[in-house]
Amino acid sequence: MKTVCCAGIAAVLLTIVALTDARGTLAQTAAPASYRVGPILVEAPWSREAPGGVRRAVGYMRITNTGQQADRLVGGTAAGPGRLEVHQSVTADGFARMQAVAEGLVIGPGETVELKPGGPHVMLVDLRQGPKAGEIIKGTLVFEKAGMVDIEYQVGGVGIRSAPTAAAGHHHH
Repeated sequence: MKTVCCAGIAAVLLTIVALTDARGTLAQTAAPASYRVGPILVEAPWSREAPGGVRRAVGYMRITNTGQQADRLVGGTAAGPGRLEVHQSVTADGFARMQAVAEGLVIGPGETVELKPGGPHVMLVDLRQGPKAGEIIKGTLVFEKAGMVDIEYQVGGVGIRSAPTAAAGHHHH
């Protein structure tokens, strides 16, 4: 029993040492960032590198409404002068295209909406410069009832299909 206890403690200590950086503080792990405003929880915002200096980017994330009434993502900002538009992918005549959703994106009570490639997403437009892999795009989201929340999008490579890990995309400023 004593050996199991000591082995368990040793494993915990080794894990703490592995997560500790040279300054003796816990290093960032790959846990995705999350942000909360009222009953709205925003998790793991991410984007892709914009090819050829394009000054816009697509934003993805998970939005959960833990409240008792529906709310709506109605807009936001991105990287200084930039703005945010809510879009959905629509297929017509065999072609997929993005279409702005003027009324915003509804998140029902108790619902989680995944903004992902091929589905609903946000467009970050009028950016100062095209985002590069490894950078962070700062922005805000505006919800009709919950209000405004500051978020940061982790930027991954051009072809990625899911959020980059925090270890690969996080930089301290």
